[in-house]
Amino acid sequence: MILTVILFLVLLSVLVLAHEWGHYFTARKFKMKVEEFGLGYPPRIFAWKNRKTGVLWSINLIPIGGFVKIEGENSEDSNGDADSFCKRPIWQRFTVLFAGVFMNMVVAAVFFTVALGMGTAAIVEGYKGTATIEDRAFQVTQVLPDSPADLSGLMMGDSVISINDQVFESGEDLRTYLMSLDADSIVEFEVGRSSELIEITVVPSYVAEIDDIGLGVAVYETGIVHYPWYSLPWRGVETTTWYTKQICAGFYGMAKNLVSGNGLGVEVSGPVGIAVMTGEAAQMGFVYILQFAAILSINLAILNILPIPALDGGRIMFLIIEGIIRKPVSPKVEAVVHNVGFLLLMLLILFVTYKDVLGLFK
Repeated sequence: MILTVILFLVLLSVLVLAHEWGHYFTARKFKMKVEEFGLGYPPRIFAWKNRKTGVLWSINLIPIGGFVKIEGENSEDSNGDADSFCKRPIWQRFTVLFAGVFMNMVVAAVFFTVALGMGTAAIVEGYKGTATIEDRAFQVTQVLPDSPADLSGLMMGDSVISINDQVFESGEDLRTYLMSLDADSIVEFEVGRSSELIEITVVPSYVAEIDDIGLGVAVYETGIVHYPWYSLPWRGVETTTWYTKQICAGFYGMAKNLVSGNGLGVEVSGPVGIAVMTGEAAQMGFVYILQFAAILSINLAILNILPIPALDGGRIMFLIIEGIIRKPVSPKVEAVVHNVGFLLLMLLILFVTYKDVLGLFK
């Protein structure tokens, strides 16, 4: 448990520091005055000031992520100097705010590239590309909750060795055989799990999700895919783009459900839930940690770009308003909006964390 917490803190810190480095780098490039770059959050433990740049580098007590303090980022605190954030053109301020999101996407692409280079598990049925595929297996890729397969003990990740003593040449043959079974059949699975062979008996019955008699299990041919080295960067970007589309679709679905009064429609995890998922990824291996970190980095990027007060997207929203009305929004009004938004965000995180903790006890 302690190792899981440490791994979670390290993982989150890397992603947040990458985000803040994007803000820091672009602000320095535009010659804005950066007052402080902090590792962790106050109270401060140790700090030193770079005489050449004037930036205060600090190490703080709360070991999660970090922060960058730019002069005039909160315009009500600005001293009015030309190197203040609030005195710069809108396009420069937009670039600084967007740079954090961009860095999270870059980190995701790098993590995916490294993971793909090490070899990553994937469905390989019908694959005819140039990648090398090792450890082919018929793997359980989905088990519907409360289905016959779930109640009998089949688990996602199990490798199917045989079904009713039959061995199959392809995933399509295996699925065709399962579909041919009737409601009176008794299905004997021999599966591999954690270097052990396990026999599991499943009796087909009605499955609500498919509105038919079945097992409630999906099995596909999988393998460890190794792509040629020269294609890895492109594959990393391609994978990042695919996950970004899927996550955006997920956020859209959540927003649509909320507007229609149907609730979120999916489970949302806070820090505790993410820490648990980090531990699960760690148990599966380093490649899975990289992939999980990449997906988490994309989530952070998308969440930050949404027009939510106190986040980068909320600040960008005020820049857009400023561009439309041709003058800055009142600093006091903007400060109130961001403060209220931050308070609501913290309350939401506390609520989700509370649900995560209850889930742990269940």
